[in-house]
Order: sequence, then structure tokens, then C-alpha cells
Amino acid sequence: MNIDWALKELDKFIEQTAMRYPDPVPGFVDMTGRKITAASDEEITKQAHVVEQILDRVIPGWRDLAASKANKWVRHRTATLRAREALVRDQEIRENLGENAPELSAAKLHPWVWTGAKSLWHSGHYREAVEGAIRKLNAEAQNKVGRRDISETDLFKQAFSRDAAAPGKARLRRMTDDGSKTFESVQRGAMNFAEGVFAGIRNPLSHEADQELSEQESLEYLAALSVLARWVDEAEVESKEVSA
Repeated sequence: MNIDWALKELDKFIEQTAMRYPDPVPGFVDMTGRKITAASDEEITKQAHVVEQILDRVIPGWRDLAASKANKWVRHRTATLRAREALVRDQEIRENLGENAPELSAAKLHPWVWTGAKSLWHSGHYREAVEGAIRKLNAEAQNKVGRRDISETDLFKQAFSRDAAAPGKARLRRMTDDGSKTFESVQRGAMNFAEGVFAGIRNPLSHEADQELSEQESLEYLAALSVLARWVDEAEVESKEVSA
């Protein structure tokens, strides 16, 4: 948007819709106390065509502002004043409030992850909170496939393997095995992602026990764990019973 041009158009409309007393008429005294707009209704209507398009960009919900039966331009003028302030002070607002970006709440991550992390998180032990979330995720994955003999990287590699289930070796299927490339892709992706989580997050944490994580870095780690937790939780279990 050409901000300078938009401001000039808004300023013109503000001037046109300013209220004033009518010019006095010789020999006539107006006792009504009424006011009129600075410009004619025709001029304002023409300018409103441009201003409305600016308002649609800057204040999308401006048409919901209160209207007035006494002055049909009140809503337009109110929105124009707000739009002008928004354009002029945009940089200042961004510098003081930050970007209007979506925020990630740890409490809204997958329950397995937040349950394992929250007690330590609230006390500011972020590294331990991430480790707690990893332990919880690992335990829930073990429970889902019914295995305690393996854990962490090996557990997830076997669980998401494309190999058929075998006795004592259940698999997790993110989608039905229809032999398609998509099935191969999602299974391989889950297996590789899990390996990356344990190699890139779990292992360094266990070897650097004296180094604390920042809150932001820990939150990003929890988000990665939440993705894996959701895949495990939503996957179907494929198992094969031991023959009699």
C-alpha cells in the first residue's frame, strides 16, 4: 500500500466531513443550532468511494461500527480517523507490542508432552521439563505397542517400520497400508523424525546435564515432541498374535 497516498485521501475525507455551522444568511437568524459538513454531500460521496477501499484494507470490520441517523457519514469518519492512526503509528505499535504473530501455548501441546513437562516447567527447570516430556512420550509409545524390551530410537524405528507386524512386534500405521508411495512416505517420515528427535534433542540433553535451556528453545523442543506424540497417539496398531 502507498501509505502517503492513503493518508492524503483519508485527510481529505476528514476535512470534508468536519462539522461546522452554516454561513450566516443576511436578515435570517438560524435558531436550530444545526451543523453541516464542510463539503457538500456530493463531494463527500465521491471521496467515500476511494476511502471505503482504503478502510477495507486497514480496518476490515469498519462497516460494523455504529451508524447515526442524524449524520450518515459518522461511521465513515470514525473509521477514517482510526485508519489514519493505524497507518501513522503502525511502526510504533510494532516496536512496542511486537509482531502480531500467532503464539504457541505449551499447555495446548499434546497431553503426553505437557503432562510430562509441566511440573518442572512451572519451576523454571526447562531442560528437565523437556526430558520429562521425552520420558512420558517414550512410555506411552511402549504402552501402545505393548513393548518394554526396547525404547527411544529403536522403539520408534521398529514401531513405524514398514515391515509387517510379527509376534511381539506390533507396528504403528499412520494410514492404511495400501502399498502406495504415500504410505511409504508417512511411515518413513515418522521413523526418521523420531530418530531425529532422539538424536538431536534427547542425546545432547543427557550429555549436557549442566547446561540449561532457554524457555523459547525448550518450547520449540516440546513442539517437536508434540508432533511425534500426536502421530503415535493417532496411529492404528497392527499386531500379530503368537501361533498356538
